[in-house]
Amino acid sequence: MRHFLSIEQLSAADFKTLLKDTPKIKKQRGSRSKRPLAGQIWAMVFSKASTRTRVSFEVGIRELGGQVVFLPATEIQLGRGEPIKDTARVLGRMVHGAVFRTFQQSDVEEFARYAGIPTVNALTDGEHPCQILADIFTFQEKRGPIQGKVVTFIGDGACNVVTSWIFAAAKLGFELRIAAPKAFQPAPELLGRSGGKVVCTEDIKAAASGADVLYTDVWVSMGKEAESSDRIKQLTGYQINARTVKLAKSNALVMHCLPAYRGKEIDEETFEANAQTIFDQAENRLHAQKAILSWLVS
Repeated sequence: MRHFLSIEQLSAADFKTLLKDTPKIKKQRGSRSKRPLAGQIWAMVFSKASTRTRVSFEVGIRELGGQVVFLPATEIQLGRGEPIKDTARVLGRMVHGAVFRTFQQSDVEEFARYAGIPTVNALTDGEHPCQILADIFTFQEKRGPIQGKVVTFIGDGACNVVTSWIFAAAKLGFELRIAAPKAFQPAPELLGRSGGKVVCTEDIKAAASGADVLYTDVWVSMGKEAESSDRIKQLTGYQINARTVKLAKSNALVMHCLPAYRGKEIDEETFEANAQTIFDQAENRLHAQKAILSWLVS
């Protein structure tokens, strides 16, 4: 049985298959010729708020012929302390697959182990694999193969999005540069585990110079609100703006996984100048996730 739980656990071959399938699925949207989830009901178990992830998965499951049961953790017994393995074993007897958005990476892995149904990681504090698949598809749609290119992340370099980028770099053969304060750089153990070409620095200019992609994310991720003032203080200056963009290649893409807080990780002018790419990136969550769902049941 297949699951989609992390970029780390995804083989390079399967990663490439998903990237190959996504443009086909995008092109076929609306044809209704392939409905691999017909007759299936999928549960979406969410412990964290969501816009893009929820809408893209609900629409994607329906477009693939399935039906959706949306289950906020606060409205099921999971929110009152029921063990994940018990919730998993109940859902595994009633639905055909699950999309799980939660805090701990170990929680989604435990759910998949006990549910016995295809399970998708729709975001944890550890990884955000759906986002990175859509991001790389977006780059390749606009600029061709990502192999050999330079992706520069600026901001909180220890967040879940960066972790997925780190493992993607090793599997697809591109260079990842992370510009962040020392306290916000990924752990050495994580870097050693990945095996890819990853450069960590506090020097934004060095990281952005000649980059093919400039990428950022919020400074205060969900669950980190209590650290807000300290995070903003330490990360101020690690921003994508006109000065940063000038350092990258002339055709570099500026990307943001959203939501964006203008004036913090990216300024208003730069965001709006690159809005086409950023919202193409958001739309591509739908197509990439339909590729994931189709692959899981193939």
